[in-house]
Amino acid sequence: MTSTLPAERPAGLPFDPPRGLAELREKSPLSRLDYPDGHAGWLVTGHALAREVLADRRFSARAEVRHLPISGAPAGDQPAPPGMFASMDAPEHTRYRRLLAGQFTVRRMRRLTERIQAVADGCLDAMAERGSPADVVPALARPLPAQTICELLGVPYAERDRFQQQALTLFRLDSTPEHTRAAYAAVHGVIGELVAAKRKAPADDLLSDLTGSDLTDTELVNIGFTLLGAGLDTTTNMLALGVFALLEHPGQLALLRADPELAGNAVEELLRYLSIIPFTVRTALEDVELAGEQVRAGESVTISLPAANHDPAHFPAPDDLDLRRKPSGHVAFGHGIHQCLGQQLARVQLRVALPALLTRFPSLRLAVPVSEIAMRTDMLIYGVHQLPVAWEP
Repeated sequence: MTSTLPAERPAGLPFDPPRGLAELREKSPLSRLDYPDGHAGWLVTGHALAREVLADRRFSARAEVRHLPISGAPAGDQPAPPGMFASMDAPEHTRYRRLLAGQFTVRRMRRLTERIQAVADGCLDAMAERGSPADVVPALARPLPAQTICELLGVPYAERDRFQQQALTLFRLDSTPEHTRAAYAAVHGVIGELVAAKRKAPADDLLSDLTGSDLTDTELVNIGFTLLGAGLDTTTNMLALGVFALLEHPGQLALLRADPELAGNAVEELLRYLSIIPFTVRTALEDVELAGEQVRAGESVTISLPAANHDPAHFPAPDDLDLRRKPSGHVAFGHGIHQCLGQQLARVQLRVALPALLTRFPSLRLAVPVSEIAMRTDMLIYGVHQLPVAWEP
């Protein structure tokens, strides 16, 4: 089979994966895929095969060999700049990952929990003071991750709005190359100034810690850019879309309200169920046999994360939201050596913010019909543009 990457969501089903992925997976976990740049590659839709490819060192994440399954994507003919570790293989990727791993340990994230709780409480206090109705996105989902990642990196919080606006440009599917380059340059310029300042006067933050390593200024700027971009838009949309999903599943919402200790498991299930990042891509470095097919060296393989996370072969009744499910092995954060470095930080924010919001506003409900909620179908990372909610005083 040859196909293009399914992207259209089923009408009236905002939480389901794009239409067509399930049909492809039922026929085979691996199918041919036509890429917009003319490349003939592959699409993985099965859970087991997704984890297999992501863990196989014969498949490369390098920028200069991959093709992307979206129109307007930059040509994959240049190596990633120094510090852009997510688009590198070992040993370059290993060097950066080791330097950063100590900054994102479970222990450090737990220490951040108290601060994240304080930020969330402040957001909810302001939301309550302004009164019903409110928009969850600017009230909580956007400022909480912004302040958290800015404090972790040592970025002045006053810069958050500018960074978020530039991030929106970078993640828009219809951004022109000129707008994308301008946004990229603007963010790099600000981070470059920060790196220079921290070399002169280090503080208690991640970028300052890294100035004590052998990293160059260029590497530090690109690392800061990568972490900032990954930490802003992803958690924002996971939090907002998670609230939306819970409000549309009152039985599951009641479970979480009745048992706050369920929050950790609920977050894992929401990560699996919503799968806001649509895909990741690897390219075969040599001929590899997958699912009975021969993937040739140089062919790119797109792994559909929503399809893998909704594979009934691994997750029974995968299109149901079940907060008591143990969604072990989900690939919302990827898998293998490139698994998301900041996943523990995202988990802590979600585990804190969701119960806090539901506890503060026990009567929380959507303020508009579901059909009026603007979904982010125009963005690479899925979510909502706004989420108007209301509650009783």
